[in-house]
Amino acid sequence: MPLELILGGVRSGKSGLAERLAAEADGPVLYLATAQPGDGEMRERIRRHRQRRPAHWSLLEEPLALGAALRDLDRAPTATVLIDCMSLWVSNLLLAGEAVFERERPAFLEALATCPGRVIVVSNEVGLGLIGMDPLTRRFADELGWLNQDLAARAERVVLTVAGLPQVLKGPPFPSGHG
Repeated sequence: MPLELILGGVRSGKSGLAERLAAEADGPVLYLATAQPGDGEMRERIRRHRQRRPAHWSLLEEPLALGAALRDLDRAPTATVLIDCMSLWVSNLLLAGEAVFERERPAFLEALATCPGRVIVVSNEVGLGLIGMDPLTRRFADELGWLNQDLAARAERVVLTVAGLPQVLKGPPFPSGHG
C-alpha cells in the first residue's frame, strides 16, 4: 500500500494537488469524502469539490467509519483511493463522542495498513496557526496533530502544500509540473 500524505493549511492547494496526483494514476479512483453538508457554506465547498473531480471517479461519502470503508475495498479493489480530509473526519469523530473516537481512529489506521492500491490522504496542518482557547478546539488540534504524525510515519511521501506550492518533506520528489 503506497501511502501519500498531503498536508496544508486552509486554501493551500492540498486537495487540488491530491486530485491531480490521483488523476495521473493508472486505473480507477475512489474519492472517499468525510465532509457532511451541515450548513450552506459546507454544501458550497462540497459542490465545488464535486465539480472539480472527473465524472468517472467513484465516490464514497463516509463521515465516521473510514476503517470499515477501507476494509470493504478488499471486495472491490481500487487502484487509487483519495481520502479528503482528515481534519473533517477528526472533527466528526470528536463530535460523535469518545466511544466512537476510540473505536474508529485505530480501526482506520489498521485498515490503512492493509488497503490494496495507492492511498492519498489529505489533512490540514493546524499546528502552525492559532489554536482556540476552548477544550474541544485544543483537543481537536492535538488529535489531528497526532494523527498526522501517525500517517506521516507510515507514508512513503509526505508533502506540505503552501500557497499552492508542494514541498516534499519525505520521500521522492515530484516530477516537474507539480509545483
